[in-house]
Amino acid sequence: MPSNHRLPRNFFNRPTLQVARELLGTVLVHIDGGQRLAGIITETEAYCGEADLGCHAKAGRTPRTAVMYGPPGFAYVYFTYGMHWLFNTITQPEGQPEAVLIRAIHPTEGIETIAARRGKQPRRLWTDGPAKLTQALGIHGEHNQLDLTAPDAPLFIEKGFPIPDSAVTTGPRIGLYTVPEPWKSKPWRFLVEDIESLLPEQI
Repeated sequence: MPSNHRLPRNFFNRPTLQVARELLGTVLVHIDGGQRLAGIITETEAYCGEADLGCHAKAGRTPRTAVMYGPPGFAYVYFTYGMHWLFNTITQPEGQPEAVLIRAIHPTEGIETIAARRGKQPRRLWTDGPAKLTQALGIHGEHNQLDLTAPDAPLFIEKGFPIPDSAVTTGPRIGLYTVPEPWKSKPWRFLVEDIESLLPEQI
């Protein structure tokens, strides 16, 4: 898809909860070895700065979180549990360390490659978690601090189609076991549970 379909920086330079909601229905793309691997974003989580005790920025600026303090529209990819890469996009103006974690996608392109990487699982489980989707699309540490809005970036997010509010579920973020309230229960996770019923005919 031409670069003018890529989401521009001003899409990400907005309140994080708004970006997290409006990323639903957009398309995450990785050009991996010349092949397009892609999927429609179906689940996101918002992380809202130093005051948010569920956010990495709660510790302030560190070598790991420095990218969060930079311009919006950059990738924040980090390693967790000693085995998984997770992909986030930075939001808000420079200096406000906020981000959206991409938790799930519905694969649409590069299915054979995704199947080879995730095929031991049923298809419905290929990319229904943040570590699963990075494995499926080949997203890893070298993509950290990548400008997703650059016209030649191999990893980016494209315009998709709008998701009606009636199809979106919100709830607490996943895995914040030791995070105190109210941050543990903030309804900052956005989920489309039945994306297939919403797909345009051409997809």
